Amino acid sequence: MILNERDNRHEHVIEVAKQMMTAARTAPKGKGFDIIEIALVDGDELKALSKEMIKMSDEMGLLFFLRDAENILGAECVVLIGTKELAHGLNCGHCGYSRCVDRKEGIPCAINSVDVGIAIGSACATAADLRVDTRVMFSAGLAAQRLKWLDTCKQVYAIPLSAASKNPFFDRKPKV
Repeated sequence: MILNERDNRHEHVIEVAKQMMTAARTAPKGKGFDIIEIALVDGDELKALSKEMIKMSDEMGLLFFLRDAENILGAECVVLIGTKELAHGLNCGHCGYSRCVDRKEGIPCAINSVDVGIAIGSACATAADLRVDTRVMFSAGLAAQRLKWLDTCKQVYAIPLSAASKNPFFDRKPKV
């Protein structure tokens, strides 16, 4: 049998994405609460995500959303990682309020933000170990959040994956 790498690249990247999802799930949590949500997006949903990002660029005037929307179309798939909102009751002040009960609606608990960051780092490290290119995208995560793909999450980030000969997420030109 002869198996050309190009013939199974997509399947391989999907398997890497699944391993990234496991790495994100098992990443350490600040207080041990598992409030991270993770999903994999490919196929027609990548086009829907890109389309939403273009729409958001028009609405918000953020041109980098256009650049990122093009990058999404060049990805094999995207891993979404988000966090639900949960005040941990530590009264640590990291969110800017001295007590959790004083925190205003919409202000995230800092522990939740740290937890999602650790999960993202763990997922990206897994991809790097397996030599698959990634980039963390706030823009695509916000678009996925707006599409309600992780509908219980208050913060969502997207990680597109590629196994091309050149990393499509590296030498990106800003839209002007």
